[in-house]
Amino acid sequence: RAQLVESGGGSVQAGGSLRLSCAASGLPDNIKYMAWFRQAPGKVREGVAAISARTERTWYADFVEGRFTCSQDNAKNTVYLQMNSLKPEDTAMYYCAASPDASIWYVEYAYDYWGQGTQVTVSS
Repeated sequence: RAQLVESGGGSVQAGGSLRLSCAASGLPDNIKYMAWFRQAPGKVREGVAAISARTERTWYADFVEGRFTCSQDNAKNTVYLQMNSLKPEDTAMYYCAASPDASIWYVEYAYDYWGQGTQVTVSS
């Protein structure tokens, strides 16, 4: 059974850092992309970052502005999102997702597998 489990969320002050982890298990071999999405209360879910499972190429939303880094550890089947210089507007539930073919990485429907999310709260 495919499963994505996020961890690492929490409450920090503006300017602080968090590292989110996404532990994957049971995924099919055709998964090519892993991504992070987020959803703030009253807002639509949006793509934050993605990584190619094979090439480790990464993509980021414009609002990241160089503050976040997406990486993976294949030996641990884990994807990470290092978030620095956090802002109050980064407050959201963060989700990990996996896709066999995400030609447009930030599109939700391209992803077949989702985790339950981890809450990130940034106070000013």
